[in-house]
This record gives sequence, structure tokens and C-alpha cells, in this order.
Amino acid sequence: MSKRISHSLLDPLITPAVKPLYRLLHIPRWIPPEAIVVTGHLVAVVAAFGFAYSTSKWWGGLLVAAGVIGNHLADMVDGTHARTTNQCRNGGELLDHFTDPLSFCYWILGMAISCDQVWFGVAGILGIYATAVLTNIRAKMTGEFTLATLGPTEFKCLLAVYGLVLAGMCSGIAGLDPAWATPMATWFLRTLVVLGIAGLAVNLVRSVIVVNKVGSAPDTSDWEIRK
Repeated sequence: MSKRISHSLLDPLITPAVKPLYRLLHIPRWIPPEAIVVTGHLVAVVAAFGFAYSTSKWWGGLLVAAGVIGNHLADMVDGTHARTTNQCRNGGELLDHFTDPLSFCYWILGMAISCDQVWFGVAGILGIYATAVLTNIRAKMTGEFTLATLGPTEFKCLLAVYGLVLAGMCSGIAGLDPAWATPMATWFLRTLVVLGIAGLAVNLVRSVIVVNKVGSAPDTSDWEIRK
């Protein structure tokens, strides 16, 4: 099992609140942690619909913020629930890591729909899955599952704020002009995709250097053919 190491800026502030939050939720012990993962994923789908309508409906941005925060809440407590109830399973961890990038892809897709930027949406989805593949292969080779300084927590916080800003803009609060919602979403998506792909390129180079330096011995065996 890989060690989990987070360099996140926000995790040190949020992590101490996880166990008190878990106790406050009173989740029944018989509920499997996989159910929490699935619930978080369904909430992410709600956020994706919010993204799609975030430039045209005031409630779209609210769905974004609520869905993203709800997804992160589930992501924080599923592991705590598994450890507390002695239900830790490899399958649960696999499901968790599988659904995380999928949720991000839903959100990028919804964002692309909201501002009619299909190709930037495609590029964003490719970047998300390339990052997920890189992270998991590096973890396999080094024995450490590492989260970057600007990782999933920071990304979700940014998206939640984005949703609230668009909700305010579409409702005309404080004199904000709803006509600016689509241009804002367009440039926000473009900036996310460009910075994300640039960061992916940098992390790819760094990861190659790291696995060559501290990774496990290279696999020199031939494929084993089984019938």
C-alpha cells in the first residue's frame, strides 16, 4: 500500500476538522464506506448540472458550490468511516480513486457547455485523466501517493467560489451584470485548461526524474502469457 503524502496548502487547515465533523454526522456504522463514495459522486453529478446552467440561471452557481462542497465532504469522511468501522478494503480505495477524476471531468464538461467551449472542455478532460494516470503510476513506482501544493482541495475551493460568484452575477446582486457571466466562464475555463496542461508537463518531467532516482527497481521481466 502506498504512503499518502499531501503537500496541499489547505489540507493542514481542513484535516483537523475531519474527525469532529465525522462524529457530528452520526453516520451509522453498518453503512459501507463505498456508499459514501457513491453518494459523493452523485453529488458531483448535481454540481455538473449546476456548471452547465451557471451562466444562464442564478441557481446554477449555487448548485456548483453545494455540489462541489458536498463532494469534498464525502471525500473527507469516507476514509475516516472505513477506518473507524474497520471496513477498510482495497476495492473501496480503488472506487474512491476512480471516481475522483471522473467527477472533475463532469465539472469541466458542464463548464464547457455553459460557455460553448467544447474543445477546451475536451482538452481539460484529457488533462485531468493524464494527471490521474501520472499520479497513480508514480505512486506505484515510488510507493508514495502524493498530492501537489495546488491539488484537489484547492481546485474544489476555487470551483466553489467560482459558482458563488456566478450565482451572484446571474442574479444581479450588488449591481453585477449577468451579461458578463458567459465571458467570465469562458476565460476561467481557458485559464484552468492552459495552466493545468502546463502544470502537467512540468509534473511529468519531475516525475520521470523522481522515479529514476528513488523508484523501485525497473521491471525487466517478460510478459507472462496465461491461457
